Amino acid sequence: MIVNIALLTVTDTRTIDNDKSGAILVDKIKECNHNLVDRKICKDNKEDIVLILKEWTNKKDIDVIITTGGTGLTGRDITPEALDEIADKRIPGFGEVFRTISLKTIGTSSIQSRACAIISNGKYIFSLPGSSGGVTDAWDGILKYQLDINHKPCNFVELFPRLKEK
Repeated sequence: MIVNIALLTVTDTRTIDNDKSGAILVDKIKECNHNLVDRKICKDNKEDIVLILKEWTNKKDIDVIITTGGTGLTGRDITPEALDEIADKRIPGFGEVFRTISLKTIGTSSIQSRACAIISNGKYIFSLPGSSGGVTDAWDGILKYQLDINHKPCNFVELFPRLKEK
């Protein structure tokens, strides 16, 4: 099954031309034969992030949203707070598994990441670090499997039709 993905890079310093982490994700999305439906860059501004995410969660042709950047500990890192504003449900296991995977590649520095995931308006939103290693760890260790309908015993894709159940 092809998954339609929107990609948002949250940064005060990057552009599409030098967004290395975003470029890595674009390549990985294509390698898995998914569709990149939209890609944007926005500043570390909570209101702007929320506005873009709300717009995307209302689009029928988007299944998954991935953000990169803004998950650290500095004052400008506010992507998880933006997600908190629109979350219907949190997926705490995503951040836990991500940090476990990162522990193997960057050691105890993995505790500095606030990578997280939520469901909003029936869409998955995964918030990844802005580093190339972080997005690679998240995609190769989690997302490529969970966004594959053939991954067993279960995956995020098979739950798409049920995410808006009441």
